Amino acid sequence: MDAADMGDDLERILLSEEQLSSRLDELAAQIDADYAAKDVLLVGVLKGAVMVMADLARRLHGPVEMDWMAVSSYGSGTKSSGVVRILKDLDADLTGRHVLIVEDIIDSGLTLSWLLSNLRSRGPASVEIATMLRKPDAAKVEVDVRYVGFEIPNEFVVGYGLDYAERYRNLPFVGTLAPHVYSH
Repeated sequence: MDAADMGDDLERILLSEEQLSSRLDELAAQIDADYAAKDVLLVGVLKGAVMVMADLARRLHGPVEMDWMAVSSYGSGTKSSGVVRILKDLDADLTGRHVLIVEDIIDSGLTLSWLLSNLRSRGPASVEIATMLRKPDAAKVEVDVRYVGFEIPNEFVVGYGLDYAERYRNLPFVGTLAPHVYSH
């Protein structure tokens, strides 16, 4: 799927495929340096983080394991509800592990704050966060994020794993939806 396939649903491209790829190279180099002598467990948050996690993992040079968690705080809307439910828990035991949560986007920080607390209670050696996108103007709680791809305006974005009602995840870029798509 590309911009032409979206017709008038796309308002504008915020971050191109090339920008995302270049920034992932930089983040991977930083993560490689920080975890040089450590085995890291990448924890992807489904479904949005699939693209980021796959592309990031392929760029890392050290040994990594991957596990997935699914949590919900959105439903089908465009704003976080703040109520978190675990839909799929991790398979891995976190005791003594170096955990890197991989996120597609951080909006309010409410879900991530809850997730951090939950994972830290499981006895890991460390827990850090990597996110492709962060919306500082949408933050409701302060979350310490070690690796940030891009800070973006508080707009509803889709693509590169991000969806609206399960659509647009497969766009290779990050774009904003035209208001007519979600304002009905």
